[in-house]
Amino acid sequence: MGMIGGGTGSFIGDVHRKAASIDGLIELVCGAFSSNSEKSIQSGKNLFLPENRCYESYEEMILKEKELPEDIRMDFVAIVTPNHMHFPPAKFALEHGFHVVCDKPVTLTLDEAIELQKVIEKSNKLFALTHNYTGNAMVKQAKAMVDNGDLGNIRKIQVQYLQGWLSTAVESTDNKQASWRVDPKRSGIGGALGDIGTHAENLVEYITGLKIKELAADLGRFGKGRILDDDGNLLLRMENGAKGTMSISQIALGEENNLAIRVYGEIGSIEWHQENPNELITRWLDKPKQIYTPNGNGLYPESSSVTRIPAGHPEGYLEAFATIYKNFATHLMALKEGRNIEKPDYPTVEDGIRGMKFIYASVESDKNNAAWVKLN
Repeated sequence: MGMIGGGTGSFIGDVHRKAASIDGLIELVCGAFSSNSEKSIQSGKNLFLPENRCYESYEEMILKEKELPEDIRMDFVAIVTPNHMHFPPAKFALEHGFHVVCDKPVTLTLDEAIELQKVIEKSNKLFALTHNYTGNAMVKQAKAMVDNGDLGNIRKIQVQYLQGWLSTAVESTDNKQASWRVDPKRSGIGGALGDIGTHAENLVEYITGLKIKELAADLGRFGKGRILDDDGNLLLRMENGAKGTMSISQIALGEENNLAIRVYGEIGSIEWHQENPNELITRWLDKPKQIYTPNGNGLYPESSSVTRIPAGHPEGYLEAFATIYKNFATHLMALKEGRNIEKPDYPTVEDGIRGMKFIYASVESDKNNAAWVKLN
C-alpha cells in the first residue's frame, strides 16, 4: 500500500500502518505523508522507505506509481488525513486506477460523499472505510446473534461514545489533533458528531442490521468559542419501530474511549464495551446471563474467524482495525486472481454516506430545537 497523510507525529497514520501489517498481507511501499514536502520526504525516510518512493504530494505519488510495473507499484492507497483531505485524493487515486482505504468520516460534505460513490462505481475499484470497531470479534458475534434471531425482535438500543480529551481548550495549545477537529473548514459541519458519533451510528446499524429512520438531536458546544459540537444526546427511531438513545461527548471529564452498546430484543439482549472488548455480555428471558469471549464456546464462525490468538490473550483496537485491512486485502487479492467474493466484510462508501446523512440530520435537528429529522 501507499499512504497519504500520517507523517511523523501522526496518531492515526501510525495506527493504520501497524494494523495493516498485523496479518502479513500488506506492505507499506510508498507515501506522501504530509502537505509539507520536506516533512513528507523525511517521514518516509523515518519509515525506512527508499527515497525515490517518498513523495512530495499525493498527486506525484499516484502519477509516478502508475508508471511503475504492476508487480512493483502500490496496489492501493490508505488515506489518513483530516476530513477535508479525504475526497480529493480518493477521487484522484480511483480515477488513476488505484483501490482506496479511507479513514472516517468518508468526506467533508454529504455532496462529496455522493459524488465519491459515483466515482467508485465508474472506476470499478474497491473502497473501504475504516469503521474499525466492526472488526472486533465480539462485535461480529453480536451481529451474528442478531442476524440469527437469537435475541428475537429488536426493541431498544442504547449506545454511547464518551471521551473527555476536549474538556479544556487544548486546541489553543500545540495540539494538532484538536485544532483541526474543531475547525469547520477541516472537520465539516460536525465536531464530535463526525469524529465519534459516526462510529456510534455505524455500530448501531452494523450490529442490528437496522437503519436509523429518524432522529432528534440536542447538541452542545461547551468549549469557549467552539463552533462545532463537542457533546450531544440523541433519540433514535429505527426502521422496524425499535427505539434508541445515543450519547456522545468529548467533554465528559475523565472518560477515555468509552464506546458501549446495548441491544434489547424480545428474548435476549447483548452488551459490549470497547474498553473491555473481549467480553460480550448476554442476558436471556429463560436462562442465566452468559459472557462470550474470543475462542470461547458458542461462537459463530463470523466471530471465531477473526480471532488470531489463543483464549486469554487480549485482542482489541489494533486487531479490530487489522480485520478491516485483512478483509479488504483478501478481496483485492481475489480480484487479482479472477475470483469473486460475494459479500466482502468491510465498511464501504455506502456506510460513509449513512454517516454523513447522520451528521447532517443531527445538525438540522439541533438547529430546530431537537425536532425529528428523517435520514433519507
